[in-house]
Amino acid sequence: MNIYTVGKATQGLANYIKKQHSEAKGVAIAYDSRHMSEEFSRDAALILNANGIKTYRFESLRPTPELSFALRELGCTAGIVITASHNPPEYNGYKVYWEDGAQVTSPRDKEIIDEVANVKDYKEIKRMKLSDAEEQGLYNVIGEEIDARYIEEVKKQSLNMDIVKKMADDITIVYTPLHGTGNKPVRRVLSELGFKNVFVVPEQEMPDGNFPTVGYPNPEDPKAFELALKLAKEKNADIVLATDPDADRLGVYAKDPKTNEYVSFTGNMSALLIAEYILSEKKKRNLIPANGAIVTTIVSSNLTKAIAKEYGIKEIETLTGFKYIGEQIKFFEQDKSYEYLFGFEESYGCLAGTHARDKDSVVACLLLCEAAAFYKAQGLTLWEQMINIYEKYGYYRETLATITLKGIEGQEKIKEIMDRLRNNPCSSVGKFKVKEIRDYQRKITHNLITNEEGKTDLPTSNVLYYDLEDDAWCCVRPSGTEPKIKFYMGVNKKTMEEADKELEELKNAMLKMCE
Repeated sequence: MNIYTVGKATQGLANYIKKQHSEAKGVAIAYDSRHMSEEFSRDAALILNANGIKTYRFESLRPTPELSFALRELGCTAGIVITASHNPPEYNGYKVYWEDGAQVTSPRDKEIIDEVANVKDYKEIKRMKLSDAEEQGLYNVIGEEIDARYIEEVKKQSLNMDIVKKMADDITIVYTPLHGTGNKPVRRVLSELGFKNVFVVPEQEMPDGNFPTVGYPNPEDPKAFELALKLAKEKNADIVLATDPDADRLGVYAKDPKTNEYVSFTGNMSALLIAEYILSEKKKRNLIPANGAIVTTIVSSNLTKAIAKEYGIKEIETLTGFKYIGEQIKFFEQDKSYEYLFGFEESYGCLAGTHARDKDSVVACLLLCEAAAFYKAQGLTLWEQMINIYEKYGYYRETLATITLKGIEGQEKIKEIMDRLRNNPCSSVGKFKVKEIRDYQRKITHNLITNEEGKTDLPTSNVLYYDLEDDAWCCVRPSGTEPKIKFYMGVNKKTMEEADKELEELKNAMLKMCE
């Protein structure tokens, strides 16, 4: 990421927008706390302006989900967020959204990249002065008015405001924005909902692109919670929350009253606790539509299927990436096939409501804190409620293993692993027998029990999925953003001990396959 690559990407996007004849609608732009995010976002706006395209740029840093909301609220043709999400401080990134509010998907993503590639000379990049762009009405600043509308939409997802008011003095929340964009919107929505005891980790409150208190500002990493857990113990907190720098992912800890220790929730666990809360409350009020749907990804928990069955709703799986979940919301609106109730991916991102079309940690914070109040009124912590969910449906446990392989040699090694697995289909993964293999790159399925072949119904992607006996599964794919190969897996057993033991065995078998 530098002024030249940002310029080339933006000029390519401008050329694409003009070919779509949608330049009059404009482009919304947001940025996070990373180094050069502010400068890159301003440069992107002025390049678009020089191409005759209006821009609506936030006055200061904002969460990614608010950008998704804003571009739809303003009727824009596209949106840009300058962020590297949860990656280390040295990185930055450039995300493009389309008018439906979701990140661009096929074929539009390829068409835009083709336009970027066609910018052969940096002299082709058009620019104009800020003063000229403002004078011509091309450059527009957005802020508090959009913030207020966004927060109102988030608050509409609340299901039990009366419980929050009743329990407001009894719930203690510790929150860290990890030096990112979540501080103001998360605190605002919790305050407006009525929560009184919200403590923000002071060392991590202010935006800082160096992320000085964490080497890796990722709420999936236990190290990111060190200061938050210290504060939680001081305040005897019920729930501990951390959002990543662009505030689309959320990590959670809650207290286990048996040990008096804080327990980490995976992305699957926190999302499905929210799902169970939403669906159980809607069922009480007869608010679950006949065509309701929960949307998740192929590498997320099989517990989703059990919950969907319990509440009589459709479970729909997409490829990895929240843009595909956002795309499903668009499809539902177009063909009236389903009504979106909730969506999530295992990598700590979920969305309740359709105000945004990307994962939204602000609404996730609201619902988890409300659920904490709701269950505490029944004498339960969030961890105890999670155990209740496991007891109800089964102990669905999942994990992720990664191997980092940097550089050209690493790329070749990742390709070699994928090719070997693809060309030499296995009938078992360790002791786990394979029932079906799904190759999303070749778009084929192979049932090892019946020896029948079929076709996958998702877009092409370099993913191999193994459906195993006893409701277990595993999956392997290269990372789309990092020099890693990723191994996802899950099991379902009758007890936590059985499930965790089985999961460890499956992880070891998966890694051994790829040596």
